[in-house]
Amino acid sequence: MSSQSTCRGERMASRKTYWATFILLASFQAFASDLPNPSLTPGTIDPSITQENIQSTVCVKGYTKTVRPPASYTNKLKKRQMRQYGYADTNPKHYEEDHLIPLSIGGNPQDPRNLWPEPRISEWNAAKKDTLEYTLYRMVCDGEITLKEAQNEVASNWIEAHKRYVHGKTRHGYRRVD
Repeated sequence: MSSQSTCRGERMASRKTYWATFILLASFQAFASDLPNPSLTPGTIDPSITQENIQSTVCVKGYTKTVRPPASYTNKLKKRQMRQYGYADTNPKHYEEDHLIPLSIGGNPQDPRNLWPEPRISEWNAAKKDTLEYTLYRMVCDGEITLKEAQNEVASNWIEAHKRYVHGKTRHGYRRVD
């Protein structure tokens, strides 16, 4: 084999390594936004919701509709927060302005520290978080987990909570609540 073809082979291997590294880093960055930035969105609770009153508040069908902020508020906030988060994709349709601690388990409805532009187009997207929200809601209302535990689980790392409570488990009859 000539030294020229050896060099060409080394350059091709080097290019493949470069592109593989680039793709790996690019995908890591895309998934990094699946969790909110804790300094911008630590999650806040509605202090009027307590373990003692869940059966007359969050566990009542239709409760979240009574506290949900208007779209005019959340759409404006979403655009501002997309800039704060520094998202490269600036199309608001690609994000859902979501409550980190869901309204269905006592999340604060209007505090910007409990809302963030959650990606719709990613592995851990808004639809997956919705399944966790409903699962935790049912668990809280059925007494399987305390309100505080559910709030802490979703606020600390909703993806890990999804893996713990939803992923690979079947919870028949649960559907999205908000």
